[in-house]
Amino acid sequence: MTTAVPSPDLLRERARTALTGRQDSVLALSHELHADPELAYEEHRAARRVARLAERAGFATELGAYGLPTAVRATLGSGDLVVGICAEYDALPGIGHACGHNVNGAASVAAALALAPLADELGLRIELLGTPAEESGGGKVDMIRAGAFDDLAVAMMVHAAPQDAVGMSSLAISSLDVAYRGEPAHAAAMPHRGVNAADAMMIAQVAIAAYRQQLVPEAVVSGIVTSAGEAANVIPARATALYDCRARTSGELAALLDRVRACFEAGALATGAELALETVGNDYADLRQDPDVGRAYRDAARALGREVAPTDPNLRGGSTDMGNVSHLVPTIHPMIGYDCGDAVMHHPDFTRYGTTAAADRAVLDGGLAMAWTAVTLATDPAHRTRLLARRAERSAV
Repeated sequence: MTTAVPSPDLLRERARTALTGRQDSVLALSHELHADPELAYEEHRAARRVARLAERAGFATELGAYGLPTAVRATLGSGDLVVGICAEYDALPGIGHACGHNVNGAASVAAALALAPLADELGLRIELLGTPAEESGGGKVDMIRAGAFDDLAVAMMVHAAPQDAVGMSSLAISSLDVAYRGEPAHAAAMPHRGVNAADAMMIAQVAIAAYRQQLVPEAVVSGIVTSAGEAANVIPARATALYDCRARTSGELAALLDRVRACFEAGALATGAELALETVGNDYADLRQDPDVGRAYRDAARALGREVAPTDPNLRGGSTDMGNVSHLVPTIHPMIGYDCGDAVMHHPDFTRYGTTAAADRAVLDGGLAMAWTAVTLATDPAHRTRLLARRAERSAV
């Protein structure tokens, strides 16, 4: 005699019930993260909060996973379909959770908690991964190198936004730390004895500005000068800057970086200053969302009453280290929207909306939509077979 497998609809309702029982804890997590923002690689309290909730729900939990003090690994279930749910929780300097990572992280925890009672029945292993430093540094890239994503059949998260979207891409990015070292001198009495580091930076910026006409479509070069002298009557002996270079693909980014480096080298050559040019953190790859998993998420979100229009996969917004994950594992990174007036992400006004009733609904809807997506992937033979086959192909390489 065999035991009948519950219908997907019944499993989804059980996931909803499981989340309802823990929603107060999940929303408290979102509000605590929002009220206590921590920067990249410094999210110690956030990581502890995520780990504590997972542990209480029965997950085997490791704080400081994969050699990163603020990474979390929480595992439950022993099935062959391994579902990775990425929780972000780092904030931005000065403006807190202006990118909504309190919503992102809490929604991922919500998804894991909703799936927890169903894991063995669905043949799942749930990997809730607390991923530090998305805003700067790229914690997911560090975790890829440490093997965090090797066993996954699929990876998912949702990202806070002014509106829902599924399937869009992102730009590959590399961040540069620029420093020129010159020679100080009296700017009036002995300017010929100096080597002007500020002039070197200016020449580089002019060269980059001239290059912008030849940038490939959608490529972006942006930056700030962080220092360029301390007194008008002293030839600046040091000038520093931070620059971001973005392009549609990692290949286009490599070509862009060659030209931008040449622009900075031109400043050094013209002035005699010494150039130090270093990459900051990890490069982010372009995001390639899995269309089949994306459709499963879209259907789940619509079933929850959310308006999710199809999105052109060539539409790009910002950059994310989830792009690196997507080059390794079938991945989705949908946007979960809530009313934020006229505010845009990475603006302090966006921060103010992060704990509203609409943001709280986004946490719960995003978490439940991911859980329902996992139910679909686990119970639909076509989805399950494809994902396991992709996982096996990766292992064979």
